[in-house]
Amino acid sequence: MEQKTGILNRLPKRDIAMLNRQLSRFQTYLGGIKYMTGVPDIVIIVDHPTICLIDTNFDPYLADISIPVNDEAISSIRLILNKLVFAIYKDRYSYIRNP
Repeated sequence: MEQKTGILNRLPKRDIAMLNRQLSRFQTYLGGIKYMTGVPDIVIIVDHPTICLIDTNFDPYLADISIPVNDEAISSIRLILNKLVFAIYKDRYSYIRNP
């Protein structure tokens, strides 16, 4: 857009080079977004913190975020997962209502 209006011609060469690098990086990482017609069904995130439900016989240092819970009782696991699903649903619903 700035290239069409000629704003870049008024900037120093150093600033133009920096903006061109940023533009190239944005086009590389975010260029596919312009072809999206809606919100994706699933998003895969690489190298994100790991959240684990742990019992007393588990090493908590293997997870980034540890939630202590009795992993043998299905009710405690169900409680945590219900809270997680509710939070995801609530945020997704609020995003759909207010894009």
